[in-house]
Amino acid sequence: MASERGSSATRWAGVSLADRRSERRALLVEAAFELFGTEGEAAVSVRAVCRSARLHARYFYENFAGTDELLGAVYDQVAAELAERLLAAEAAGQGGDPAAGLRAGIHGVLEFSSADPRRGRVLFTEGRANPVLAARRQATQTALMDAALQQSTQVRPELGSRQARVSAAMFTGAMVELAHQWLSGTLGEDLDAVVEYAASLVMHGDPRC
Repeated sequence: MASERGSSATRWAGVSLADRRSERRALLVEAAFELFGTEGEAAVSVRAVCRSARLHARYFYENFAGTDELLGAVYDQVAAELAERLLAAEAAGQGGDPAAGLRAGIHGVLEFSSADPRRGRVLFTEGRANPVLAARRQATQTALMDAALQQSTQVRPELGSRQARVSAAMFTGAMVELAHQWLSGTLGEDLDAVVEYAASLVMHGDPRC
């Protein structure tokens, strides 16, 4: 115990109390991201996360009430990173070509999720029965639907308000399933082809049109 206290003192020497707590929180989130993204929800325990982060359990409870709250923080971090990617896609659509923005958005979600498979597991696949993650995923889908509704009116201005909302709802559900299928490898390896086909379905209802 004395050696642990000495090691901890050396590790945080010269770091302010607020910065120590912030750094420890980041270490715990990163450790949980690795465990959850590679081994699944069952691998995320207080002991396993603290062992991976090389932190005492008291530092865990300094930041989180339990593992569900920690998993929520992991999801929030990955979702925020994805949001940054999608902002760039949205900018592409503001240049007068909403179809380009649509393609960039679909590409952004799929590429971000598969470039690091841990991200896709956090966002779409692992812990689907976890209430904290389920609530966050639902909130993300709602935000995606709002964005899809706005984009739908740009890509297909001939649609009425009800038709646009139906289209946005179908796109949102389809996008989640598309991500599942892309991550599972059932759609092949040609990301550009998948994106083009999906975008054509949204824009025309039939990719041959």
